[in-house]
Amino acid sequence: MGVQREPGQKGVNWSNIAVGGIMNMFEVTTLGQPLEVLKTQMAANRSQSMVQALRSVWARGGVTGFYQGLIPWAWIEASTKGAVLLFTASEIETATIGMGLSPAAAGLVGGMGGGIAQAYATMGIAGINKGVNAVALRQMTNWGSRMGFARLAESSIRNMKGKSEKEPLGALDKILSSTIGGALATWNQPIEVVRVEMQSMVKDKSANRPAKPTVFNTLAYVYKENGIKGLYRGVTPRIGLGIWQTVCMVSFADYVKAWVNKK
Repeated sequence: MGVQREPGQKGVNWSNIAVGGIMNMFEVTTLGQPLEVLKTQMAANRSQSMVQALRSVWARGGVTGFYQGLIPWAWIEASTKGAVLLFTASEIETATIGMGLSPAAAGLVGGMGGGIAQAYATMGIAGINKGVNAVALRQMTNWGSRMGFARLAESSIRNMKGKSEKEPLGALDKILSSTIGGALATWNQPIEVVRVEMQSMVKDKSANRPAKPTVFNTLAYVYKENGIKGLYRGVTPRIGLGIWQTVCMVSFADYVKAWVNKK
């Protein structure tokens, strides 16, 4: 049992670096950046409803408010992180499939590896060695869950349709699988809220906030202040973001990789 051959993964494939960078830039330039801005607005302002958050972002300049920071910083970050993610995840996924792992397990391991590689690219070894970091933890659980759930959904659809792992799925089935993977991967929304809160703590140190914020004492602080709802503030736009990112970086990327490898 293996990942279908349509991704065109055959050993070390350096073209995946370019494909990852391009696909992530496409993702962030379309729906990614607006959903990211809205998600961050709600996570940082936990008292705001979605409508209030939309109005706040709109007040920054209308439509352009939703694309704040896109050029050049989001493009630079997207091209770098996308390249690292897709190359690392693809290589790990192919290698683990060869070791006998199921597509879902290989997707999980590959996504986790890609997420960790993203954190390394952003923070370096010193940043990761400081301990459990919210950014590294978020990226690892984000992409491990997205790719793992997406591959699991693909396998389930194949089983329902009586297809083997080597038979390609149709475009709608691929998109449906990524939609399921992206939506289910938002289980880790508390980590995202903690990440945003820790970043805001650096700029605004109030008496109620932990003097030396860590993942765990920040989690406890948010729960104490806003309860379980506070830990899941912003989850709605993040579901949309997670779905779009997974569709772009799993389903669409599979087809682009296959096209590139036919050249």
